Amino acid sequence: MSFFPKISFQREVEEYLTKVFRNNELISALGTQEVESRYQSLLSHLSHPPSFTTVRVNTHLASVKHVKKLLFEEIQKQFKGLCVPVLEHPKLQDILLIPVIGPRRDLKKHASEVIVGAHCGYAVLRGAHVYVPGIISTSRFMKAGDLVSVYSDIEGKCKRGAKEFEGVKVFLGNGISQLSRSEIFSSSGPLNGMGIRMIEPVYLSPSFDNVLPSHLFLQNLPSVVVSHILNPQPGERILDMCAAPGGKTTHLGILMHDQGEVIAMDKIAKKVKKIKENSELLQLNCIKAFCYDGTKALSVEKREDEQEGPPFLPESFDRVLLDAPCSGMGQRPNMAYSWTLKEVTSYQPLQRKLFTVAVKLLKPGGVLVYSTCTITLSENEEQVAWALKTFPCLQLQPQEPHIGGEGMRGAGLSLDQLKLLQRFDPSAATLQGMDMNSLQGSREDDLISLANKDCIGFFIAKFVKSNSK
Repeated sequence: MSFFPKISFQREVEEYLTKVFRNNELISALGTQEVESRYQSLLSHLSHPPSFTTVRVNTHLASVKHVKKLLFEEIQKQFKGLCVPVLEHPKLQDILLIPVIGPRRDLKKHASEVIVGAHCGYAVLRGAHVYVPGIISTSRFMKAGDLVSVYSDIEGKCKRGAKEFEGVKVFLGNGISQLSRSEIFSSSGPLNGMGIRMIEPVYLSPSFDNVLPSHLFLQNLPSVVVSHILNPQPGERILDMCAAPGGKTTHLGILMHDQGEVIAMDKIAKKVKKIKENSELLQLNCIKAFCYDGTKALSVEKREDEQEGPPFLPESFDRVLLDAPCSGMGQRPNMAYSWTLKEVTSYQPLQRKLFTVAVKLLKPGGVLVYSTCTITLSENEEQVAWALKTFPCLQLQPQEPHIGGEGMRGAGLSLDQLKLLQRFDPSAATLQGMDMNSLQGSREDDLISLANKDCIGFFIAKFVKSNSK
Protein backbone atom coordinates (compact mmCIF):
# COMPACT_ATOMS: atom_id res chain seq x y z
CA MET A 1 0.00 0.00 0.00
CA SER A 2 2.11 2.88 -1.33
CA PHE A 3 1.17 6.34 -0.03
CA PHE A 4 4.12 8.22 -1.56
CA PRO A 5 5.68 7.75 -5.01
CA LYS A 6 8.68 5.40 -5.23
CA ILE A 7 12.09 6.92 -4.55
CA SER A 8 13.54 8.61 -7.64
CA PHE A 9 17.21 8.66 -8.68
CA GLN A 10 19.31 10.42 -11.27
CA ARG A 11 19.13 8.40 -14.49
CA GLU A 12 22.69 7.01 -14.31
CA VAL A 13 22.22 5.97 -10.67
CA GLU A 14 18.91 4.29 -11.53
CA GLU A 15 20.61 2.33 -14.34
CA TYR A 16 23.42 1.33 -11.94
CA LEU A 17 21.00 0.10 -9.27
CA THR A 18 18.89 -1.76 -11.81
CA LYS A 19 21.96 -3.81 -12.76
CA VAL A 20 22.81 -4.43 -9.09
CA PHE A 21 19.34 -5.72 -8.19
CA ARG A 22 18.91 -7.71 -11.40
CA ASN A 23 22.32 -9.39 -11.33
CA ASN A 24 22.73 -12.86 -12.82
CA GLU A 25 23.36 -14.61 -9.48
CA LEU A 26 20.09 -13.27 -8.10
CA ILE A 27 18.09 -14.09 -11.22
CA SER A 28 19.49 -17.65 -11.36
CA ALA A 29 18.49 -18.25 -7.72
CA LEU A 30 15.12 -16.48 -7.56
CA GLY A 31 13.87 -15.99 -11.12
CA THR A 32 13.35 -12.74 -13.01
CA GLN A 33 9.85 -12.09 -11.71
CA GLU A 34 10.73 -12.44 -8.01
CA VAL A 35 13.90 -10.33 -8.42
CA GLU A 36 11.92 -7.56 -10.12
CA SER A 37 9.16 -7.70 -7.50
CA ARG A 38 11.65 -7.36 -4.64
CA TYR A 39 13.43 -4.45 -6.30
CA GLN A 40 10.22 -2.49 -6.95
CA SER A 41 9.09 -3.20 -3.37
CA LEU A 42 12.41 -1.84 -2.05
CA LEU A 43 11.98 1.40 -4.05
CA SER A 44 8.51 1.86 -2.54
CA HIS A 45 9.67 1.16 1.00
CA LEU A 46 12.56 3.64 0.80
CA SER A 47 10.19 6.58 0.23
CA HIS A 48 8.16 5.72 3.36
CA PRO A 49 9.22 5.94 7.02
CA PRO A 50 9.78 2.69 8.98
CA SER A 51 6.76 1.29 10.84
CA PHE A 52 8.34 1.86 14.27
CA THR A 53 10.28 4.53 16.10
CA THR A 54 13.20 2.93 17.94
CA VAL A 55 14.74 4.43 21.04
CA ARG A 56 17.71 3.05 22.94
CA VAL A 57 17.55 3.27 26.72
CA ASN A 58 20.61 4.52 28.59
CA THR A 59 20.79 1.53 30.94
CA HIS A 60 23.83 3.17 32.54
CA LEU A 61 21.40 5.53 34.30
CA ALA A 62 18.00 3.80 34.45
CA SER A 63 16.22 0.50 33.90
CA VAL A 64 14.28 -0.23 30.72
CA LYS A 65 11.08 -0.78 32.74
CA HIS A 66 11.36 2.62 34.42
CA VAL A 67 12.04 4.47 31.16
CA LYS A 68 9.25 2.54 29.42
CA LYS A 69 6.75 3.83 32.00
CA LEU A 70 7.97 7.43 31.63
CA LEU A 71 7.89 7.18 27.83
CA PHE A 72 4.37 5.71 27.77
CA GLU A 73 3.14 8.64 29.89
CA GLU A 74 4.91 11.14 27.60
CA ILE A 75 3.37 9.61 24.45
CA GLN A 76 -0.11 9.66 25.97
CA LYS A 77 0.41 13.34 26.74
CA GLN A 78 1.61 14.09 23.19
CA PHE A 79 -1.15 12.01 21.55
CA LYS A 80 -3.85 13.41 23.86
CA GLY A 81 -4.74 10.12 25.54
CA LEU A 82 -4.37 7.88 22.46
CA CYS A 83 -3.14 4.55 23.84
CA VAL A 84 -0.17 3.61 21.63
CA PRO A 85 1.86 0.74 23.16
CA VAL A 86 5.57 0.91 23.97
CA LEU A 87 7.13 -2.49 23.23
CA GLU A 88 10.24 -4.16 24.60
CA HIS A 89 12.35 -6.17 22.16
CA PRO A 90 13.04 -9.80 23.19
CA LYS A 91 16.53 -9.87 21.59
CA LEU A 92 17.57 -6.25 22.01
CA GLN A 93 16.82 -5.66 25.65
CA ASP A 94 17.94 -2.04 25.73
CA ILE A 95 15.50 -0.69 23.13
CA LEU A 96 11.86 0.35 23.10
CA LEU A 97 9.65 0.31 20.01
CA ILE A 98 6.78 2.71 19.35
CA PRO A 99 4.44 1.85 16.44
CA VAL A 100 3.99 4.65 13.92
CA ILE A 101 0.32 5.39 13.13
CA GLY A 102 -0.31 6.17 9.47
CA PRO A 103 -0.45 7.10 6.74
CA ARG A 104 -3.58 9.05 7.67
CA ARG A 105 -5.48 9.60 4.44
CA ASP A 106 -8.41 11.64 5.73
CA LEU A 107 -6.60 14.85 6.73
CA LYS A 108 -8.14 18.05 5.38
CA LYS A 109 -5.68 20.34 3.56
CA HIS A 110 -5.64 24.06 4.39
CA ALA A 111 -5.34 27.00 1.99
CA SER A 112 -2.30 28.40 3.81
CA GLU A 113 0.79 26.37 2.78
CA VAL A 114 4.30 25.99 4.11
CA ILE A 115 7.03 24.40 1.99
CA VAL A 116 9.98 22.78 3.78
CA GLY A 117 13.23 21.28 2.52
CA ALA A 118 13.43 17.55 1.85
CA HIS A 119 15.51 16.73 4.95
CA CYS A 120 13.21 18.73 7.20
CA GLY A 121 10.29 16.89 5.58
CA TYR A 122 11.78 13.49 6.31
CA ALA A 123 12.27 14.48 9.95
CA VAL A 124 8.59 15.55 10.14
CA LEU A 125 7.56 12.12 8.80
CA ARG A 126 9.47 10.59 11.72
CA GLY A 127 7.87 12.75 14.42
CA ALA A 128 9.65 16.12 14.39
CA HIS A 129 8.07 19.58 14.41
CA VAL A 130 9.18 22.11 11.78
CA TYR A 131 12.00 24.43 12.82
CA VAL A 132 12.58 27.75 11.10
CA PRO A 133 15.80 26.82 9.22
CA GLY A 134 13.84 24.07 7.41
CA ILE A 135 11.17 26.45 6.04
CA ILE A 136 11.69 27.51 2.42
CA SER A 137 8.38 29.16 1.56
CA THR A 138 5.05 30.16 3.10
CA SER A 139 1.78 31.58 1.83
CA ARG A 140 1.77 35.36 1.38
CA PHE A 141 -0.26 36.40 4.44
CA MET A 142 0.61 33.68 6.97
CA LYS A 143 0.39 34.86 10.59
CA ALA A 144 1.36 33.27 13.90
CA GLY A 145 -1.46 30.98 15.04
CA ASP A 146 -2.65 30.11 11.51
CA LEU A 147 -3.60 26.55 10.61
CA VAL A 148 -1.28 25.54 7.77
CA SER A 149 -0.63 22.53 5.57
CA VAL A 150 3.02 21.51 5.36
CA TYR A 151 4.59 20.14 2.16
CA SER A 152 8.06 18.84 1.31
CA ASP A 153 9.97 20.15 -1.71
CA ILE A 154 11.51 16.78 -2.48
CA GLU A 155 13.36 17.94 -5.62
CA GLY A 156 14.85 21.09 -4.05
CA LYS A 157 13.36 23.46 -6.63
CA CYS A 158 11.46 25.93 -4.43
CA LYS A 159 13.13 29.35 -4.03
CA ARG A 160 13.60 30.59 -0.47
CA GLY A 161 10.94 33.14 0.46
CA ALA A 162 8.62 32.27 -2.44
CA LYS A 163 4.96 33.16 -1.85
CA GLU A 164 3.68 30.13 -3.77
CA PHE A 165 5.18 26.97 -5.24
CA GLU A 166 3.72 24.88 -8.06
CA GLY A 167 6.51 22.28 -8.31
CA VAL A 168 6.55 18.70 -7.02
CA LYS A 169 5.54 18.76 -3.36
CA VAL A 170 4.49 16.03 -0.95
CA PHE A 171 1.88 16.60 1.77
CA LEU A 172 3.25 15.95 5.27
CA GLY A 173 0.31 17.02 7.43
CA ASN A 174 -1.09 20.07 9.20
CA GLY A 175 0.26 22.32 11.91
CA ILE A 176 -0.03 25.67 13.64
CA SER A 177 2.36 28.43 12.65
CA GLN A 178 4.35 29.75 15.60
CA LEU A 179 5.58 32.80 13.67
CA SER A 180 4.39 35.07 10.87
CA ARG A 181 5.86 34.97 7.37
CA SER A 182 7.68 38.27 7.96
CA GLU A 183 9.29 36.93 11.16
CA ILE A 184 10.47 33.75 9.40
CA PHE A 185 12.03 35.62 6.50
CA SER A 186 13.16 38.68 8.46
CA SER A 187 16.20 40.62 7.23
CA SER A 188 17.86 40.26 10.63
CA GLY A 189 18.70 36.66 9.73
CA PRO A 190 17.09 33.24 10.18
CA LEU A 191 15.61 32.31 13.53
CA ASN A 192 16.30 28.96 15.15
CA GLY A 193 13.10 28.25 17.05
CA MET A 194 10.06 26.17 16.17
CA GLY A 195 8.30 27.45 13.06
CA ILE A 196 5.35 25.05 12.78
CA ARG A 197 3.99 22.85 15.57
CA MET A 198 2.64 19.75 13.85
CA ILE A 199 -0.83 18.78 15.12
CA GLU A 200 -1.99 16.43 12.33
CA PRO A 201 1.03 14.74 10.74
CA VAL A 202 0.43 12.18 8.00
CA TYR A 203 2.46 9.74 10.14
CA LEU A 204 1.80 10.03 13.86
CA SER A 205 5.10 9.47 15.65
CA PRO A 206 6.19 11.00 18.98
CA SER A 207 8.44 14.05 19.07
CA PHE A 208 11.62 13.56 21.11
CA ASP A 209 12.57 17.22 21.47
CA ASN A 210 13.89 17.42 25.06
CA VAL A 211 12.10 14.19 26.01
CA LEU A 212 14.11 12.27 28.66
CA PRO A 213 17.37 13.45 26.98
CA SER A 214 19.78 11.64 29.33
CA HIS A 215 17.70 8.43 29.34
CA LEU A 216 16.89 7.96 25.65
CA PHE A 217 18.81 7.97 22.37
CA LEU A 218 16.81 7.98 19.14
CA GLN A 219 18.44 5.31 16.98
CA ASN A 220 17.43 3.04 14.10
CA LEU A 221 17.06 -0.62 15.06
CA PRO A 222 19.97 -1.99 12.93
CA SER A 223 22.28 0.68 14.39
CA VAL A 224 21.59 -0.76 17.84
CA VAL A 225 22.23 -4.31 16.57
CA VAL A 226 25.76 -3.34 15.42
CA SER A 227 27.04 -2.54 18.91
CA HIS A 228 25.61 -5.78 20.33
CA ILE A 229 27.42 -7.70 17.57
CA LEU A 230 30.74 -6.03 18.38
CA ASN A 231 30.00 -7.09 21.99
CA PRO A 232 32.60 -4.95 23.81
CA GLN A 233 33.67 -6.18 27.24
CA PRO A 234 34.51 -4.16 30.38
CA GLY A 235 38.19 -3.19 30.46
CA GLU A 236 38.80 -3.53 26.71
CA ARG A 237 40.13 -0.87 24.37
CA ILE A 238 37.68 -0.23 21.54
CA LEU A 239 38.04 1.91 18.39
CA ASP A 240 35.02 3.51 16.72
CA MET A 241 36.66 4.74 13.51
CA CYS A 242 33.91 6.94 12.00
CA ALA A 243 31.94 7.71 15.10
CA ALA A 244 29.77 10.82 14.67
CA PRO A 245 27.22 11.66 15.98
CA GLY A 246 28.04 9.13 18.71
CA GLY A 247 25.00 6.86 18.91
CA LYS A 248 27.03 3.69 18.52
CA THR A 249 29.95 5.16 20.50
CA THR A 250 27.81 5.80 23.56
CA HIS A 251 26.12 2.42 23.17
CA LEU A 252 29.53 0.72 23.25
CA GLY A 253 30.40 2.63 26.43
CA ILE A 254 27.16 1.50 28.08
CA LEU A 255 27.63 -2.15 27.03
CA MET A 256 31.09 -2.04 28.66
CA HIS A 257 29.54 -0.63 31.85
CA ASP A 258 31.69 2.50 31.34
CA GLN A 259 34.80 0.40 32.14
CA GLY A 260 37.67 0.42 29.66
CA GLU A 261 38.26 2.85 26.82
CA VAL A 262 36.29 3.76 23.70
CA ILE A 263 38.31 5.86 21.25
CA ALA A 264 35.97 7.70 18.88
CA MET A 265 37.26 9.43 15.75
CA ASP A 266 35.71 11.65 13.13
CA LYS A 267 37.41 14.10 10.79
CA ILE A 268 34.81 16.87 11.17
CA ALA A 269 35.34 18.98 14.31
CA LYS A 270 31.68 19.93 14.73
CA LYS A 271 30.72 16.24 14.72
CA VAL A 272 33.40 15.39 17.29
CA LYS A 273 31.96 18.10 19.53
CA LYS A 274 28.58 16.35 19.21
CA ILE A 275 30.11 13.02 20.30
CA LYS A 276 31.55 14.69 23.39
CA GLU A 277 28.21 16.37 24.18
CA ASN A 278 26.34 13.07 23.87
CA SER A 279 28.90 11.30 26.08
CA GLU A 280 28.49 13.98 28.78
CA LEU A 281 24.69 13.94 28.51
CA LEU A 282 24.62 10.16 29.01
CA GLN A 283 27.22 10.46 31.81
CA LEU A 284 29.86 8.21 30.24
CA ASN A 285 33.51 8.66 31.19
CA CYS A 286 35.18 5.93 29.14
CA ILE A 287 34.78 7.74 25.78
CA LYS A 288 37.62 9.82 24.31
CA ALA A 289 36.76 11.62 21.06
CA PHE A 290 39.31 12.96 18.58
CA CYS A 291 39.06 14.98 15.37
CA TYR A 292 41.09 12.77 13.05
CA ASP A 293 40.97 11.17 9.61
CA GLY A 294 40.57 7.41 10.09
CA THR A 295 42.58 6.63 6.94
CA LYS A 296 45.64 8.15 8.68
CA ALA A 297 45.09 6.59 12.12
CA LEU A 298 47.94 4.04 11.83
CA SER A 299 51.35 5.08 13.13
CA VAL A 300 54.30 3.30 11.50
CA GLU A 301 56.77 4.20 14.24
CA LYS A 302 56.60 4.49 18.01
CA ARG A 303 56.05 8.05 19.17
CA GLU A 304 58.07 9.68 21.90
CA ASP A 305 55.24 11.77 23.34
CA GLU A 306 52.65 10.56 25.81
CA GLN A 307 49.68 11.70 23.70
CA GLU A 308 46.78 9.23 24.00
CA GLY A 309 45.11 10.13 20.70
CA PRO A 310 45.71 9.04 17.09
CA PRO A 311 47.68 7.90 15.21
CA PHE A 312 48.00 4.52 16.93
CA LEU A 313 50.53 1.70 16.76
CA PRO A 314 49.52 -1.57 15.02
CA GLU A 315 47.52 -4.06 17.09
CA SER A 316 46.37 -1.42 19.60
CA PHE A 317 42.70 -2.39 19.93
CA ASP A 318 40.71 -5.37 21.18
CA ARG A 319 37.76 -4.55 18.91
CA VAL A 320 37.17 -2.13 16.05
CA LEU A 321 33.88 -0.79 14.73
CA LEU A 322 34.01 0.55 11.18
CA ASP A 323 30.59 2.04 10.58
CA ALA A 324 31.82 3.32 7.27
CA PRO A 325 30.94 6.50 5.38
CA CYS A 326 28.62 5.32 2.61
CA SER A 327 26.13 6.36 -0.07
CA GLY A 328 23.34 6.22 2.54
CA MET A 329 20.72 4.73 0.23
CA GLY A 330 19.17 2.72 3.05
CA GLN A 331 18.00 5.79 4.96
CA ARG A 332 14.23 6.22 5.17
CA PRO A 333 12.17 8.05 4.19
CA ASN A 334 13.84 9.36 1.04
CA MET A 335 11.72 10.25 -1.97
CA ALA A 336 14.35 11.77 -4.25
CA TYR A 337 17.99 10.67 -4.02
CA SER A 338 20.03 13.51 -5.52
CA TRP A 339 23.58 12.12 -5.63
CA THR A 340 25.40 11.44 -8.89
CA LEU A 341 26.84 8.04 -9.86
CA LYS A 342 30.34 9.47 -9.34
CA GLU A 343 29.43 10.31 -5.74
CA VAL A 344 27.80 6.91 -5.13
CA THR A 345 30.81 4.96 -6.46
CA SER A 346 33.37 7.13 -4.64
CA TYR A 347 32.75 5.32 -1.35
CA GLN A 348 34.14 1.87 -2.16
CA PRO A 349 37.81 2.99 -2.34
CA LEU A 350 37.46 5.13 0.81
CA GLN A 351 35.90 2.21 2.70
CA ARG A 352 38.79 -0.03 1.65
CA LYS A 353 41.37 2.47 2.92
CA LEU A 354 39.59 2.64 6.28
CA PHE A 355 39.18 -1.15 6.41
CA THR A 356 42.91 -1.70 5.77
CA VAL A 357 43.79 0.61 8.67
CA ALA A 358 41.19 -1.12 10.88
CA VAL A 359 42.72 -4.57 10.25
CA LYS A 360 46.21 -3.32 11.11
CA LEU A 361 45.04 -1.62 14.31
CA LEU A 362 43.26 -4.77 15.52
CA LYS A 363 44.97 -7.18 17.92
CA PRO A 364 45.26 -10.88 16.98
CA GLY A 365 42.08 -12.57 18.20
CA GLY A 366 40.28 -9.23 18.01
CA VAL A 367 36.88 -8.54 16.45
CA LEU A 368 36.18 -6.17 13.55
CA VAL A 369 32.62 -5.21 12.66
CA TYR A 370 31.96 -3.45 9.34
CA SER A 371 28.61 -1.78 8.70
CA THR A 372 26.88 0.64 6.31
CA CYS A 373 23.43 2.17 5.96
CA THR A 374 23.25 1.54 2.23
CA ILE A 375 21.88 -1.09 -0.16
CA THR A 376 24.52 -1.46 -2.89
CA LEU A 377 26.60 -4.61 -3.44
CA SER A 378 29.80 -2.61 -4.01
CA GLU A 379 29.76 -1.16 -0.47
CA ASN A 380 28.53 -4.32 1.24
CA GLU A 381 28.95 -7.90 -0.01
CA GLU A 382 31.68 -6.93 -2.52
CA GLN A 383 33.65 -5.39 0.34
CA VAL A 384 33.39 -8.64 2.30
CA ALA A 385 34.61 -10.67 -0.70
CA TRP A 386 37.51 -8.22 -1.17
CA ALA A 387 38.41 -8.29 2.55
CA LEU A 388 38.52 -12.10 2.74
CA LYS A 389 40.75 -12.23 -0.34
CA THR A 390 43.02 -9.35 0.75
CA PHE A 391 43.44 -10.29 4.42
CA PRO A 392 43.93 -14.05 4.93
CA CYS A 393 44.06 -13.37 8.68
CA LEU A 394 40.34 -12.47 8.68
CA GLN A 395 37.55 -14.98 9.13
CA LEU A 396 33.83 -14.25 8.86
CA GLN A 397 31.95 -14.88 12.09
CA PRO A 398 28.33 -15.64 13.00
CA GLN A 399 26.42 -12.63 14.36
CA GLU A 400 24.41 -12.53 17.55
CA PRO A 401 21.72 -11.30 17.56
CA HIS A 402 20.90 -12.16 13.93
CA ILE A 403 17.74 -10.19 13.19
CA GLY A 404 18.12 -9.11 9.56
CA GLY A 405 18.22 -11.32 6.47
CA GLU A 406 21.28 -12.97 4.95
CA GLY A 407 23.60 -11.21 2.50
CA MET A 408 22.59 -10.56 -1.11
CA ARG A 409 23.84 -12.67 -4.01
CA GLY A 410 25.92 -11.07 -6.72
CA ALA A 411 29.39 -10.67 -5.16
CA GLY A 412 30.51 -14.28 -5.59
CA LEU A 413 30.25 -15.22 -1.90
CA SER A 414 29.18 -18.76 -0.99
CA LEU A 415 25.75 -19.44 0.52
CA ASP A 416 27.43 -20.26 3.85
CA GLN A 417 29.23 -16.91 3.78
CA LEU A 418 26.02 -15.03 2.91
CA LYS A 419 24.30 -16.63 5.91
CA LEU A 420 26.95 -15.13 8.22
CA LEU A 421 26.16 -11.61 6.97
CA GLN A 422 23.25 -9.49 8.03
CA ARG A 423 21.39 -7.36 5.47
CA PHE A 424 18.36 -5.40 6.66
CA ASP A 425 16.16 -5.17 3.57
CA PRO A 426 12.96 -3.14 4.07
CA SER A 427 11.30 -4.94 1.13
CA ALA A 428 11.21 -8.09 3.30
CA ALA A 429 8.12 -6.55 4.95
CA THR A 430 4.80 -5.81 3.29
CA LEU A 431 4.30 -2.06 2.95
CA GLN A 432 1.26 -1.51 5.13
CA GLY A 433 -0.29 1.30 7.08
CA MET A 434 -1.07 1.08 10.76
CA ASP A 435 -4.13 2.51 12.47
CA MET A 436 -5.38 2.09 16.03
CA ASN A 437 -7.74 -0.74 15.06
CA SER A 438 -5.07 -2.83 13.34
CA LEU A 439 -2.68 -2.07 16.19
CA GLN A 440 -5.12 -3.26 18.88
CA GLY A 441 -5.78 -6.46 16.92
CA SER A 442 -2.09 -7.35 16.44
CA ARG A 443 -0.11 -9.85 18.50
CA GLU A 444 3.04 -8.44 20.09
CA ASP A 445 5.18 -11.11 18.39
CA ASP A 446 3.88 -10.00 14.98
CA LEU A 447 4.62 -6.35 15.76
CA ILE A 448 8.19 -7.20 16.81
CA SER A 449 8.64 -9.22 13.62
CA LEU A 450 7.44 -6.24 11.57
CA ALA A 451 9.80 -3.88 13.42
CA ASN A 452 12.74 -6.20 12.62
CA LYS A 453 11.99 -6.06 8.90
CA ASP A 454 10.43 -2.66 8.24
CA CYS A 455 13.44 -0.58 9.28
CA ILE A 456 16.15 1.27 7.36
CA GLY A 457 18.34 -0.53 4.81
CA PHE A 458 21.53 -1.65 6.57
CA PHE A 459 24.41 -4.11 6.32
CA ILE A 460 26.66 -5.78 8.92
CA ALA A 461 29.68 -8.11 8.62
CA LYS A 462 31.68 -9.47 11.57
CA PHE A 463 35.29 -10.69 11.32
CA VAL A 464 37.85 -12.11 13.73
CA LYS A 465 41.60 -11.65 13.17
CA SER A 466 43.33 -14.99 13.56
CA ASN A 467 46.98 -13.88 13.62
CA SER A 468 49.23 -10.84 13.25
CA LYS A 469 50.44 -11.47 9.69
